[in-house]
Amino acid sequence: MAKSSNVFTMGIEEIGKSWGWYLTLGLLLMVLGVVCLGTTRTATTVSILTFGWILLFSGAVWFVGSFQARNWSGFFVYSLNAIVRVVAGYLLIRHPDAGAEGITFLLASLFVVGGIFRTVVAGVIQFPRWGWTALSGAVSVFLGIILIANWPASSTFFIGMAIGIDLILDGLALVGFAGAVHTLYKAQIHRTA
Repeated sequence: MAKSSNVFTMGIEEIGKSWGWYLTLGLLLMVLGVVCLGTTRTATTVSILTFGWILLFSGAVWFVGSFQARNWSGFFVYSLNAIVRVVAGYLLIRHPDAGAEGITFLLASLFVVGGIFRTVVAGVIQFPRWGWTALSGAVSVFLGIILIANWPASSTFFIGMAIGIDLILDGLALVGFAGAVHTLYKAQIHRTA
């Protein structure tokens, strides 16, 4: 069984030729992330509307699928799933600001509960470098408390901000990957030449 580094090295010729695409995609993701950060309210609304439409269409697909299995005992579950998706999608499309408020509150609660859990578990188990996990949990709790304290106003920008930051970090990761692939590819070409 080959180690993952060997698998990566063996495929370097394939991806090394495309390093420019990874670089370009990374830069585009970073630009899109900056745009999202510059227009957090719009990015939040667009993401909620997109999620609503996805739920609406997936509910329609589930509904059609439920009639394909109408003689099956699971027909009711299929139909109920379809109805919940359609209703949730419709509500998010009709009231995107309320949807953003609900999702932001849910995420803030997740940050608080998950952060407390990470902090406590890291302190109890004390695995190697457990302090970083405890710090991560404490920051998560702090972020959750700030979101809840500023809720519902925080819901107008938080989701767009989170998407923007995620896009920038993904872009940075791809730019770093492109640089590493390019360096390794050039080194491999020089070795074989």
